[in-house]
Amino acid sequence: MPEKNMHRYGYKGKEFYFENVPVKKVAAEVGTPFYLYSVNTFLDHYHKLAKAFSSIPTLICFSMKANSNLTILKSLVNQGAGLDIVSGGELYRAKKVGVDPQKIVFASVGKTVPEIEEAIRSKILMFNVESIQELETINEVAGRLKVRQKVAIRLNPDVKPDTHHYITTGSKQNKFGLEITTAYRLFMQSYRFPHLQLAGIHIHIGSQITEPKPFKEAVQKCLDFIDSVSYGGGRIEYLNIGGGLGIIYSKEKPQTAEQFARAILPLFKKRAVKLILEPGRFISGNSGILVAKVIYEKKTKTKSFLIVDAAMNDLIRPAFYSAYHEILPVMKEKEGGPKTRMDIVGPICESGDFLAKDRKLPSLKTGDLIAVMSCGAYGFVMSSNYNSRPRCPEVVVSGNRFFVARRRETMEDVLSCERIVKEVV
Repeated sequence: MPEKNMHRYGYKGKEFYFENVPVKKVAAEVGTPFYLYSVNTFLDHYHKLAKAFSSIPTLICFSMKANSNLTILKSLVNQGAGLDIVSGGELYRAKKVGVDPQKIVFASVGKTVPEIEEAIRSKILMFNVESIQELETINEVAGRLKVRQKVAIRLNPDVKPDTHHYITTGSKQNKFGLEITTAYRLFMQSYRFPHLQLAGIHIHIGSQITEPKPFKEAVQKCLDFIDSVSYGGGRIEYLNIGGGLGIIYSKEKPQTAEQFARAILPLFKKRAVKLILEPGRFISGNSGILVAKVIYEKKTKTKSFLIVDAAMNDLIRPAFYSAYHEILPVMKEKEGGPKTRMDIVGPICESGDFLAKDRKLPSLKTGDLIAVMSCGAYGFVMSSNYNSRPRCPEVVVSGNRFFVARRRETMEDVLSCERIVKEVV
């Protein structure tokens, strides 16, 4: 859940701690920049959601696209979580951490035949199907492998929540899902797919949604759809309502796990359908930070800049859609001290390389550390080697100990797949 009192980090005196570990100590041993995750915060958020929906059969599949670090995944799987995957690579990671394949759901609008084959061989629970052609392809592959595979048809409920248009996925203008009339026809013609069991329906209306109304509207449309399929002689076993629950980045007031459950669960009264949730950001977003070091201070006649060693290749969200991340000094100055309005930027040669703009911060100088908050979701997973920058490490904290879960890349790692083609140079 997103409440601030669930976060296992904050200042102790003047120094910023993650659980019982001073962030400055991690920086001294690991170097900067680096991602830092609180394992216990991930688990707290997962258990809050599991408890809130415990009154009905519910499978919680953590959305790996938010954070696919193996240590984090293994921690969640050990507590009973399933996994929501969107690629063959994520399937490989899911198998690596030993998740029960019957707790894997496979989304994505562009699943390839090799990905479908491997998922069926791995005996996953189901595919979330996005198009008629994809349904036909999964049917053909399942027939060739002599199995009957469960699938869920993704509906596009035409619900547009109040969030950034890049992360809205449930309106008619988006590439995701099928219209309700088309989906109904598929259920009524399920005989066309003898190697598939059309066992569920799936929706995902977007990300960073902070109010229950659009969820309730979309879920009600799904339940009405289930009723219409039932009247037509079909049976739907699963309703996957996706993820998208919002978190606190700045001044948002998102719903808690309990508030979300109170809004949704009454809709399921006297219904035998099994519920699947696919939370990602809700579990991981406020469970991690990005730590960077100030390289230079720069002042012009019109602007002040703080140049740090983290860049858009490490955290793309601010450049990608002007996402807000709170910036905190790792060593806090006395309360009420002077603050300066500045841009926090990185070393990459792009005007879009910034972590924050026009941000009022206390005096910071070369060598000081900053914590970029709410980076547990869509942080490292979206990082790149742009400007030939090695990707930074991922460090996990538990109690008073920390461990490098993914080491910093070297230039040898970056160049490991390349060669100079001597025949052309």
